[in-house]
Amino acid sequence: MATMRVSDVMTKRIVYLPSQTPLDEAARAMAEADIGDVVVTEGANLAGMATDRDIVVRAVATNKKPSAVTLGEVAVREIVIIEQSATLKEAADLMRQRAVRRVLVADADRQLVGIIAMGDLALIHETAVSGQRN
Repeated sequence: MATMRVSDVMTKRIVYLPSQTPLDEAARAMAEADIGDVVVTEGANLAGMATDRDIVVRAVATNKKPSAVTLGEVAVREIVIIEQSATLKEAADLMRQRAVRRVLVADADRQLVGIIAMGDLALIHETAVSGQRN
C-alpha cells in the first residue's frame, strides 16, 4: 500500500454543483454519476463537499424536505486536498489527522483531478491482505 499513489485509486469523476442546489437534485446527480459526493461551489470558488451521508444525516434524518434544503446548508466547509502523487499511506494519515473520510485530489498545479475516499483505501488494503493469504 505504501508504494501505491493516490492517483492509482482515486475516483476521477468530480461533479461540481452550486451551493444553492436543492438536496433532491444533488441526490439525483450523485445517483446518475454513481458517486457518493459532490464538490460544492459558490460562483467560481470551492465552498466545500457534500456526501450522500450528509444529505441523510443533516436533512432526511431530521425530517427536512430535501427539495427545501440546499447543498450549502449541509456541505462540509473544510476542504482537505492532497497531491495525486502522494502515497496511500500519506492519504490515510491525512484522513486520520483531519478526521475526514474523503479528500480532494489535486495535480501539481493545484487543479482538482479526483477524490479519494477511505473506502478506496480499504479496498486496496483488503485486496493486498487477501493476496498475501493465497
